[in-house]
Amino acid sequence: MLDTIVISTLESDVKMPNLIMSILIAITLTILILAVFPVSGGHISPVITFSSALVGLISISRAIIYIVAQCVGAILGALALKAVLSSPIEQRFSLGGCTVTVITTGPNGPDIVGLEIAQAFWLEFLCTFALLFGSLWMAYDHRQSKALGLITVMSIVGLLAGILVFISTTVTAKKGYAGAGMNPARCFGAAIVRGGHLWHGHWLFWVGPGLACFAFYFYTKIIPPNHFQTDGYKHDFLAIIKALFRSEIV
Repeated sequence: MLDTIVISTLESDVKMPNLIMSILIAITLTILILAVFPVSGGHISPVITFSSALVGLISISRAIIYIVAQCVGAILGALALKAVLSSPIEQRFSLGGCTVTVITTGPNGPDIVGLEIAQAFWLEFLCTFALLFGSLWMAYDHRQSKALGLITVMSIVGLLAGILVFISTTVTAKKGYAGAGMNPARCFGAAIVRGGHLWHGHWLFWVGPGLACFAFYFYTKIIPPNHFQTDGYKHDFLAIIKALFRSEIV
């Protein structure tokens, strides 16, 4: 669905398509998270799932199941998108996949345009951390989620995601770079179906968000406990590691 928004907005004749796209993504994300919340708790991305597992909201085994399901869903979504798109649009937008560089035809032959791997990696890391730091922690914190309410928290998540999409596709983007993915499963689905250049640098769309989740988790451990309340979470990452070491010693 998000890929469809990206393609249709950029193909339209509206002014500032990136802004319109970001607004639509913010609204759509909010609706999607609210729609799946009763079923899975709003797990529409490996970023949400992995960070939830680290803070102890869900178990690692459940997180693995969710992430596999998200990847399968992304593949099915990419196949559905491929079935309805015309070949020129599919080729131009790479099924809405996550790209770092593309090869274009220049005056002197093939030309590679886009971002350096290091730049794209840091954008992925920073945007994902900003999403976690600026919004998702409210969903994980008992006090904040109860005080603000589900709709408000999910709306903030969607709004911040839209802002980050706008920043990464406007301020920092170059031709050939599709912007921060912040959803490894979506990148994976398009890469499986479309292949080719979508595999170039694909690892950073997993490693960047993954490290951002770890950074966010350790951030929650160094701030005062009254700033982030997760009492009762049974699957905290460090607690599990400590328990494993204790069992080995015994």
